[in-house]
Amino acid sequence: MTAPAPTADFAARVLAWFDQHGRHDLPWQQDITPYRVWVSEIMLQQTQVATVLGYYDRFMAALPSVQALAAAAEDEVLHLWTGLGYYSRARNLHKAAKIVVAQHGGEFPRSVEALAELPGIGRSTAGAIASIAMGLRAPILDGNVKRVLARYLAQDGYPGETRVAAQLWAAAERLTPQARVNHYTQAMMDLGATLCTRSKPSCLLCPLVEDCQAHRLGREKDYPQPKPRRELPQRRTLMPLLHDGKGAILLYRRPPSGLWGGLWSLPELEQREALDALARRHNLRLGEAQPLPALLHTFSHFQLHIEPLLVAAQPLGYAVAEGDWLWYNLASPPRLGLAAPVKKLLKHAQAALQPPAA
Repeated sequence: MTAPAPTADFAARVLAWFDQHGRHDLPWQQDITPYRVWVSEIMLQQTQVATVLGYYDRFMAALPSVQALAAAAEDEVLHLWTGLGYYSRARNLHKAAKIVVAQHGGEFPRSVEALAELPGIGRSTAGAIASIAMGLRAPILDGNVKRVLARYLAQDGYPGETRVAAQLWAAAERLTPQARVNHYTQAMMDLGATLCTRSKPSCLLCPLVEDCQAHRLGREKDYPQPKPRRELPQRRTLMPLLHDGKGAILLYRRPPSGLWGGLWSLPELEQREALDALARRHNLRLGEAQPLPALLHTFSHFQLHIEPLLVAAQPLGYAVAEGDWLWYNLASPPRLGLAAPVKKLLKHAQAALQPPAA
C-alpha cells in the first residue's frame, strides 16, 4: 500500500456524486425496511443487480414480510430462489426469518453485532441493513466497496486474506461518515458497481480520481489483487432422467446440508450399471435410453461434468411415494426448488419427449 490518500472530504465527494449520479430507483430503495434491504443484500451476494431485479420482485410479491418468509415452506423459498445459485443463502434466509419472528417479535435487532448473529448475515450485510434501513453508523465491505477502497489506497494483497481484509475494514471504518450513512452506504456500492468496475473503470468520472492511489500509479487494473489461481478439480456424474411415459421425471430431494442442500435433483450415478439398482429400488421397468447433450456446471471449488441420460421407466404397480422422491410433472410442475443445471436438463428432457410436429 502506498502512502495514505487524503480522506478529509472523501465521504462528501462520494455523497455529492451519489446525489447527482447514483441509483435511486432500485426496488429495494423504495419503501425501505430492514426486511427488504436484507433480502436484497443476500440476493446481491455473488450476483449482479440485473439478475437480481426479477427475482427480488417475485420474492417480495410472494413473501412480502419476514413473517411471511418465516411461515413459508422451504420448497416455496427454494422455488423462488431457483436459478440464483448459492442456495445456502436461501436456506439461511429462511432460518434467520424464523429466528427474527420467534426470538425478536418479528423486528430485526438494531445493532450490527446482533444482526450478524443471524444465519447468513456477516459483518458487511449487517452493516448494510443497519445503515440503510436503520440509519446507524456502520461500515460495509462488500465486493464493490472492497474494489473501490483497494484502488483508492493501492492496497496490496488479496482482500480475502485476513491481514488485507483487516486493513480494508479499518479504512472502511475510518471513512464512513456520521451523517447520511444510509446514502453513503448505497453510494459506495453504486460507485463500485457503475464506475469503479472490475475490468474497465471509468476513472475520469469518479469523484475520487484526484487522490486515488491506483490511478496515480496508472495501475487501476492491478487492484484489488486477485485470489491466487489454482486449477479447479474435475468431477463426472451420470444423471438419469427416468420418465414414466406420461410426462413425469423422477426427482429426489437432496440432504439439507451440502451441495444443492434441500433442492430437488436428479439421481447421480457413477456408471450405467447402477441404473438397475435404482430401478429395483423404485419398482421400475427400464426401457429405451437416450443420451442428452452433456452439461458442464462450474462451482466455486470444482467443475462438474454431467452426462444426462433420458430413460423410459415404467412403474410396476404402486408409483414412487417415498418422502424424498417424487414424479415431477413437466407439463404442470410443482413449486419446488431445483438446482440450476437440473432445471436446464428438465427442459431438455421435455423437448426430447415432445412428439415431432406434423
